[in-house]
Amino acid sequence: MPEFLKLTPVPQALQTLLTHVEANINPECIRTLDALGRVTAGSVCSPISMPPFPRSTVDGYAVRAADTFGASESLPAYLKVVGEVLMGGEPGFDIKQGEAGLIHTGGMLPISCDAVVMVELTQTVGTDIVEILRAVAVGENTIKEGEDVLAGEEVIQPGSRIRPQEIGGLAALGILELDVARKPIVGIISTGDEVVSAEHELRPGQVRDINTHTLSALIERTGGSTRAYGIFPDDYDQLAYISAQALAECDVLLITAGSSASARDLTSRVINSLGSPGVLVHGVNIRPGKPTILAVCDHKVVIGLPGNPVSAFVIAGFYVVPVIEKLLGIREPGVRFRLQARLTTNLPSLAGREDWVAGCLQGNPPEYMVAPIFSKSNLIFSLVRANCLIRVPPDATGLAEGEMVEVLLLS
Repeated sequence: MPEFLKLTPVPQALQTLLTHVEANINPECIRTLDALGRVTAGSVCSPISMPPFPRSTVDGYAVRAADTFGASESLPAYLKVVGEVLMGGEPGFDIKQGEAGLIHTGGMLPISCDAVVMVELTQTVGTDIVEILRAVAVGENTIKEGEDVLAGEEVIQPGSRIRPQEIGGLAALGILELDVARKPIVGIISTGDEVVSAEHELRPGQVRDINTHTLSALIERTGGSTRAYGIFPDDYDQLAYISAQALAECDVLLITAGSSASARDLTSRVINSLGSPGVLVHGVNIRPGKPTILAVCDHKVVIGLPGNPVSAFVIAGFYVVPVIEKLLGIREPGVRFRLQARLTTNLPSLAGREDWVAGCLQGNPPEYMVAPIFSKSNLIFSLVRANCLIRVPPDATGLAEGEMVEVLLLS
């Protein structure tokens, strides 16, 4: 196989691929309680205002703020207590000038009440008089009706991934069902004469299939659905047949190639046989993962991943995840949270390629420390020990101890 003539920069390769990908949402309606991690297929608007009534944010006394002006510990204001607001119901009384009502956190404010005095700033005198030991302003310790959300307001945008807080918010609004994007189906084909299933008893020269399981978990976490087609030898006819079948049945196809140059060449030839335009990028300026193949065959994405488990995982994070996100309709596919951390030791590198090195992030903001985990690209437990990847820019010949580096978190 000829060596790669041109290595495409990492972001350019992603942009080239994503320009050929269109959202394929196909909404389905599911229970809101089952929607964790799913992506909204459309806009969600509130049917009611939240809160639906004005409420107290503290335990204390509902008052007219004007009746407390000038109040202090040395010169308290005296108000008549005319009732108690019971939780879960309407007050049943109003507050007139010179009056107050006992209220609890979350209780509904009487109509003429415009502030609440915290109970800690009061003192009872007899059975129906309360001393106010500090003045309150209009609106203090209260929440207005609709202060959180107004009826008809958009509360969740299309293409939003549902988190626990969204589920709680939707439950508060009484929205018990939700339209979400259908999960894209991602087919996985493993190749290599030396690769056997995880259940297989190893013989000399064999390795268990790691990539199918790692990629399946990553796909499921991203919001896709996995269909594994098994392990196939480095044979063109067999690989072309199963790839054509998988592409017909799936939205995206991943092929993890064997380690040899001939296996990578075989993968690219098979991919080009699946449809046009075929291979868009063959070789990315990244380590690990240089022999990556990015392709589109008859409007479906096909990605050839390196066989080494660490390489396959890193590349899947950069290219497979954004493809799934775009198919789901996520507004900014491929955006990852990155931060700066101080390197704990020298990190050697060769200029010319962007390196991503497994690392262990430690410390707390604002000063993070990160220690590289030195290993080769076929050692999966280097990733098990890691919680981040350290970026080495392509023009760097290494990074020095104490230098601030860019870190990509691994969840």
